[in-house]
Amino acid sequence: MIRRVGLLSVVLFLAFSLYQTSLMAAQIRVAGVVFQEDQFMKLLQKGFEDAAKAAGAECLLANTNNDQAKETELINTYISQQIDGIAIAPLSNTTSVAMLKRASDAGLKIAVCNTNLTNAPFIVGGYTSDQKELGRRTGEVCRKFITQKLGGKAKIAILQFKSLLPEQSGDRTSGFLEEVKKLPGVEIVADQDAWLQDRAVQVAGDILTAHPEVNIIWSANEGGTIGAAMAVKNAGKAGQVFVFGTDASEQIVQMLKDPANVLQAVTGQDPYTQGYKTMETLIKAIKGGDISKTKGKCIPVPGITLSRDDKAGIEKFEQDLKAKMGG
Repeated sequence: MIRRVGLLSVVLFLAFSLYQTSLMAAQIRVAGVVFQEDQFMKLLQKGFEDAAKAAGAECLLANTNNDQAKETELINTYISQQIDGIAIAPLSNTTSVAMLKRASDAGLKIAVCNTNLTNAPFIVGGYTSDQKELGRRTGEVCRKFITQKLGGKAKIAILQFKSLLPEQSGDRTSGFLEEVKKLPGVEIVADQDAWLQDRAVQVAGDILTAHPEVNIIWSANEGGTIGAAMAVKNAGKAGQVFVFGTDASEQIVQMLKDPANVLQAVTGQDPYTQGYKTMETLIKAIKGGDISKTKGKCIPVPGITLSRDDKAGIEKFEQDLKAKMGG
């Protein structure tokens, strides 16, 4: 009888300990913040969500919709709610950092993604793409295309997002230009901002009207890439004007497979991994884990180049994307 009581006590103690551990994990409250509603940001959020779920933490998802005031308001709200930490794709290297520093000073752990902050030693870690490398890798493919298909000569138009995120847009563009300008026959005839799809359709269409000699358009982001490809088809210039771009999504994959032969190649990021690792690092810091290897740093996550000529690569990416999106 005594042994049974003792065994029962041990079982009850272990059950209570497991309950306490589960309760402690559930009590961790974190925020996952993005700034747009495109597929990239949805995958970033999915990474946040999955990492939090794996750690047993509650994750509050939010979108600032490219509004600095809303981002500031959200951070202030999280400070007042005394949540444990914030994983965020910030809008600014100045205003955002100042607000995140305030949150850090208030006791919240901060992790960032989708940007390389060099002025935020307080962050517990960060994950982002090498922005210049994204542009450079597409630039390599474009340079080969110009050499092999256009006789080494091209009139290029560029679509950026420099008024939204100047550092990121500038890095991608400079990487692309470094590659294509290795060809003496390349000339940049237009460089404008248009990062949202509808706006990019209009801007790219206007460029094609004003500069009928353009035969290459490169865009620095997903919306611009899709809009540029649509503008080429709308102008009836498929087969005459070729589009290269940045970011990869379901719609972009379909454009790479489109027999109209407009979109040629993109270099996509890995937002899911960025989001997952950012949230994973945040929760590790909240739990008191060793973050010495990530503290104050933004670690690059490799991207992937998808080319119309690499059908196997496109198929592999498409299947992986469907799996992550639950398709």
